[in-house]
Amino acid sequence: MIETFNRTGPLMEAASYPDWAQRLIQDCSASKRRVVEHELYQRMRDNRLSAKTMRQYLIGGWPVVEQFALYMAQNLTKTRFARHPGEDMARRWLMRNIRVELNHADYWVNWSRAHGVSLEDLQAQQVAPELHALSHWCWHTSSADSLIVAIAATNYAIEGATGEWSAVVCSNGLYAAAFPEEDRKRAMKWLKMHAQYDDAHPWEALEIICTLAGMNPSKSLQIELRQAVCKSYDYMFLFLERCMQLEHSEKASVMRERLEMAES
Repeated sequence: MIETFNRTGPLMEAASYPDWAQRLIQDCSASKRRVVEHELYQRMRDNRLSAKTMRQYLIGGWPVVEQFALYMAQNLTKTRFARHPGEDMARRWLMRNIRVELNHADYWVNWSRAHGVSLEDLQAQQVAPELHALSHWCWHTSSADSLIVAIAATNYAIEGATGEWSAVVCSNGLYAAAFPEEDRKRAMKWLKMHAQYDDAHPWEALEIICTLAGMNPSKSLQIELRQAVCKSYDYMFLFLERCMQLEHSEKASVMRERLEMAES
């Protein structure tokens, strides 16, 4: 029999959750840190990313943003009313937040346009195939995995890391200041919404996960959850690494051109 979990402490404190969930957070922390502390976000924060790299980042990230509400809709279809308290919690939460995610797609389009990337560019998806791996993984887990695993991989892992790296980008104001004042609010809205609004979402997702799993889930479920969460972080990391390969190759090309001009 599953021992029921009912949160009594603050939503956004790890100590409010069962020991196994606290271990999950700890076991996945290194993979998450590779994303949140990645060089790309530090460069973005300081407005030091090349236009070409920024363009690839925005286009490559579009499928995840555009489809995120669909990932949640697929998870909603896995719920049944009054079958389990965790399903009821997930059902209400998913219904409420799907609409929010639809608005986020509009904000990404505005951010992209501020960098000269059109909606047609986003839809054409002319980027390296490695930049599609994250969206493929999110679609796979949402369509094929159980409700608890898919929520862990998307709403807990993806949203959690995104809230933190968005806060990094917004932390010193340099990136925002690079936009003309008349365009700044629209250009920054996606980042601002995630840095300031979405920070509670991964904790709400964790509460759903713990309510579904109970106080003492099987070892196999704990392993499956850890693998799903870390896989999401790892795909995010691979996405960033591919973007930085482009950044470094472009800078090397510029240096070669300058050297050739100096020698000629």
